[in-house]
Amino acid sequence: MEIFAGFTAVQIAVALVAALGSAFIRGLTGFGMAILLVPVLALALPPVEAVLLTNALALMIGATEIRSLVRDAERSAWVIGALVVVTTPIGLYALSLTGKDAARLVIALIALSAFVAILLPKRGEGAPGRLATGGVGVLSGLMTGYAGMPGPPVVPFYAGRTLPRSIIKASMQLIFTIAASAGLASALWLGILRWQLLVFALVMLPMVIAGNRLGARVSGRVSDPAWRITVGLVLGGAALAAFVRLV
Repeated sequence: MEIFAGFTAVQIAVALVAALGSAFIRGLTGFGMAILLVPVLALALPPVEAVLLTNALALMIGATEIRSLVRDAERSAWVIGALVVVTTPIGLYALSLTGKDAARLVIALIALSAFVAILLPKRGEGAPGRLATGGVGVLSGLMTGYAGMPGPPVVPFYAGRTLPRSIIKASMQLIFTIAASAGLASALWLGILRWQLLVFALVMLPMVIAGNRLGARVSGRVSDPAWRITVGLVLGGAALAAFVRLV
C-alpha cells in the first residue's frame, strides 16, 4: 500500500536502511554509496528510479560538504568532473542502444578492472598525464549515464597514489557530486525525473548524513593501510556483485 509520494512502506524501509549503510561506507572510504545503494534500491524500485534517487542523495550530501570538497580536492578533480558532465548524456544514450546483458557485462568488467588497479603498487603523488586523466573523466561519465556509478574509474586514480587521505576523499567526492548533478540534469532533459523522487531523497537525507558522519568518524581512527584495505574490499565486493548479477 502506498503511504508516501507513491512509495510503499517496504520500499521506504529498504531505502532507509540501504541509505544508512551505504553512507557509512562513503564516510569511511570516500566512495561506495552509489556502488552499494543502487543495487539494493533496485530490489525495491525500478532500476531507473534507483539510479536517480541515488544521484539525488549524492548531490544533496555533496552539497552539505561543498566547502571542504572545493578546498581539499586536487585540481584534476575539476577536469574529470567537467568531462563527466559532457559524457554522462552519451552514457545514457549508449544504454538505450544496448541490451541489459551487454550493459551488465561492461559494468562488471569496469568494476573488476578497478579492483585490479587498486591492488597494483602505489604510484607517486604527482597527477597522471592528460591522457590518463581524460580517460578517467570520459569513462566515469559513461558509467554515470550507464549505471549511476561514476566510482570504478575514479577510485584507483586517486586511492592508488601516495596522496593524503583528505585529498583523495575530497577529490573523489567532488567528482561524484558533479556526476550526480549531471545525471539528474540528463534525466530532467529526458523527462524521466519524477518530483516524488526528490521528495523521497529529502526524507532519506537525514539517514545519509548520519551514516556519512559516523563513517567519517571511524575513518579518522583507522590507519592508512587499514583504510586502503577497506577500499580494496569494497571495490572487490562491488566487482563480485556485478558478476553475480551478470550470471
